[in-house]
Amino acid sequence: MRSIYGGILWAVFAVLFVHTSNAASAENAYTQWKNGPSVQDDFFPISVWLQNPRNAARYRAAGFNTYVGLWRGPTEAQLAELKSAGMKVICEQNKVGLEHLNDPTIIGWMHGDEPDNAQSLGNGKGYGPPILPDKIAEDYRRITAADPSRPVLLNLGQGVAWDGWHGRGVRTNHPEDYPEYARGGDIISFDIYPASHDNPDVAGNLWYVPKGVERLVTWTEGNKVVWNCIECTRINHPSAKATPHQVKCEVWMSLIHGSMGLIYFVHEWQPTFNEAALLSDGDMLRGVTAINRQIHQLAPVLNSPTLANTLHISSSHSEVPIAAMVKRHGGSVYVFAVAMRQGATKATFSIPEIQGKHTVEVLGEDRTLDMQGGVFTDEFDLWDVHLYRVADRD
Repeated sequence: MRSIYGGILWAVFAVLFVHTSNAASAENAYTQWKNGPSVQDDFFPISVWLQNPRNAARYRAAGFNTYVGLWRGPTEAQLAELKSAGMKVICEQNKVGLEHLNDPTIIGWMHGDEPDNAQSLGNGKGYGPPILPDKIAEDYRRITAADPSRPVLLNLGQGVAWDGWHGRGVRTNHPEDYPEYARGGDIISFDIYPASHDNPDVAGNLWYVPKGVERLVTWTEGNKVVWNCIECTRINHPSAKATPHQVKCEVWMSLIHGSMGLIYFVHEWQPTFNEAALLSDGDMLRGVTAINRQIHQLAPVLNSPTLANTLHISSSHSEVPIAAMVKRHGGSVYVFAVAMRQGATKATFSIPEIQGKHTVEVLGEDRTLDMQGGVFTDEFDLWDVHLYRVADRD
């Protein structure tokens, strides 16, 4: 599949680049599961990957509402600790999990991580091929037969966004596998971490994150819930990691392109192993907390339908296109916009249906812009995100 992020097509989309979200966002996607994620308009899933429940209260204070994965769990003690902290969980469907079918702490089940990657054959034995999509589909049927009241999450690897990822072994450069994998889940997620990546093809190219989101939306034909993972530590890199500004960019790139839930990856192996490295990094923790709080404030807007064919954008720098999503909620129009390439540009936004003079509030930035005849402009610096609200009447 040729992504719209590839070279020549940018010449077309640099001037007009407005994203239309997946069909699942037109109505609450979680109503089909009695014991799944909340269907309240003010709920947006913000989760953390494979963390010790003893830190659940700290994550909750930072704006997280869900754990994804429990080490060798779930266990009775893990579920009790999460429940005490008011934290929900998506976990494997083991014996303990099946004994808690009436426990609202569990809001979903999950497969093992990254079955699309080459699978270890054991210590010193190398790697075999990925798990076949048919096996994932078979496991999905088994999980849902035991409990159809919760969704099943399938998290895939970076091959979703990067065809050249050698970690897929014999299935490297086979993106056609992914629609088949998607048959094996209700929530389809993936991970790629460009800010801390060690391959020059990916390193620093934050747009690989929304590229993967957009592919999953396309491959699932908008009929499944799409989530994605977000980096916020060095992971395996000895020095490079995302800044809070870049994390915000990756988050809003994801949401604008159709992600309906976030999974932060907070482990770090360099310079030493730290399972909860986010909690040890004051600057990043403050940044992530601010991002999460803003998402929660905007959750009713994010959970409303995305408006298509409403907005036109032009960018003064053709190599820095602007992606945007438009929502209408509570008597206001919201425009969520992000710069999709490195560099600065001036963007002109046009919403023809809005006439007259209006004030545009730039959310979280303590500033306003003037809109005349449905048009306003703004400056975008490196990897900037700007979130706008236009009241129907000033």
